[in-house]
Amino acid sequence: QVQLVESGGGLVQPGGSLRLSCAGSGSIFSIYAMGWYRQAPGRQRELVANILSGGNTYYRDFVKGRFTISRDNAKNTVYLQMNSLKPEDTAVYYCNTVPPKPDSWGQGTQVTVSS
Repeated sequence: QVQLVESGGGLVQPGGSLRLSCAGSGSIFSIYAMGWYRQAPGRQRELVANILSGGNTYYRDFVKGRFTISRDNAKNTVYLQMNSLKPEDTAVYYCNTVPPKPDSWGQGTQVTVSS
C-alpha cells in the first residue's frame, strides 16, 4: 500500500507558477510509475503528467511545455512544477501511481488560477 500526501497548491494569477509536492510512504515508492492527476469542478479526474521509475516523463498536450514532473526516490517525493498557469488549470491536483491505486488517493491540493 502506498500512502500519498499532496501539498503546494494555492491561489495564483494567470501566468504565475506553483510547485506541487507529493510525499509517499509505505511500500517501495521508487518502483512505481507516478503521476499527477487533476479534477476540475464538474469534470472527471484526468492524468496530467507521469514519470516512470527510471525517470522518463510524459505530458498531456494541454500542459506540455508549461509543467515539469520530477521525482526524488531517496525522499519518496514527486514534484510538479507548473509555469505559465492558466485559469483552466484550476482544479484539485492529486498524485497516485500509474495506473492509480484506488486506495492511495489522498486529499489533493487545490490550485486556483485567477486574477
